[in-house]
Amino acid sequence: MLASKVEKTLRNYRKQAAKFTNSDPKHLFIFLEIFQREGGIQSYVKDIFRAYTSVNTGYHADVFLLRDDSTCPNPYKSENLKFYYFNSRYPQIGRLKITTALLQYLLKQRPQHVFCGHINLAVLVQSLCQPLSIPYTVLTYGKEVWEPLPKRSQSALASAAKIWTISRYSRDNICSANDIDPSKIQMVPCAIDPEKFTPGVKDPKLLDKYGLRNNKVLTTVARLWSGDIYKGVDVTIRALPRILKVFPEVKYLVIGRGDDQERLAKLAQDLGVADRVVFAGFVPTEELIEHYRLADAYVMPSQEGFGIVYLEAMACGIPVISGDADGSADPLQNGRLGWQVPHRDPNAVAAACIELLQGKDRRSQGQWLREEAIANFGITAFQKHLQLQLFPKSSVEVK
Repeated sequence: MLASKVEKTLRNYRKQAAKFTNSDPKHLFIFLEIFQREGGIQSYVKDIFRAYTSVNTGYHADVFLLRDDSTCPNPYKSENLKFYYFNSRYPQIGRLKITTALLQYLLKQRPQHVFCGHINLAVLVQSLCQPLSIPYTVLTYGKEVWEPLPKRSQSALASAAKIWTISRYSRDNICSANDIDPSKIQMVPCAIDPEKFTPGVKDPKLLDKYGLRNNKVLTTVARLWSGDIYKGVDVTIRALPRILKVFPEVKYLVIGRGDDQERLAKLAQDLGVADRVVFAGFVPTEELIEHYRLADAYVMPSQEGFGIVYLEAMACGIPVISGDADGSADPLQNGRLGWQVPHRDPNAVAAACIELLQGKDRRSQGQWLREEAIANFGITAFQKHLQLQLFPKSSVEVK
């Protein structure tokens, strides 16, 4: 039965390949999923789409999405970008769909360049692009490429024309773990939308909802998964007793959900600070800005590939604390725009929180932070940077 489904799938996608509407496409993008889930990778890719559609170059691209389907809301469809979906209830069939369509596409359309959106697709892209002498770039983000990869994945990276990554920390880890030539790496950092993330007053309804009136609020936005303890929520909880000695009105608002919440709640109880820790649970993206504005400090002593949340907080005028040995060095400009601390040291986190809340350091000045973050990582800066990578020989005009 599965064999007949596979044969039917191949026939259908051979027919679809004959109907690709773009003639002479300049670029092809291939991603796992963009619209089914929310996350840092998804946000980053949407910024790429926004940048692509913001220029007048005569360029256009097709986008293949392995796990999304056409029912997903997609505001990026345009004359510049056309989308093709390959989702299936059976993962093996989904891979067959995209493999068949990709081969047909490359043979017929011969794009100038292919952009592979995840290391898990890189072997497929290499195996089809390399024999056809079609150059490709692999997009990388964080920990998925920080450890030694299987030999075939390493070969796919080494054979790429370029490798994009989001921070110096990720670049260094990719190269050292997988023996990659650093000259292949192109830095394409994350971006912040200054029109979306803005300062504002604390919402009285949310203050009442979480019991935060007349409190100084520390905030973290993170997945609370047991596999993601590197986010440092437990470290910040351990720092609270020392912080409370100086600022007894402090509360810690934790935004996110996951299977680690029970452990974190017990830790707070064992330390006698359960009444100072508020678990907000999952907050939809459209409500996140109002929650950032509740904060007096954004605290996440983590190990991030970049840390878009730091930019989001700074754009809202919120001072930030991060780890000191990860990709956050880029958004924090090596500590010029925030506090970097040893990511598993609660005493260092406490000292930074106390200094931040005292408000004597320039890094506590919200308006200055916002201006600096936007100047370096705003959408306009991102678009100009990305255009140099996508259209290196063209004169581009931003719409």
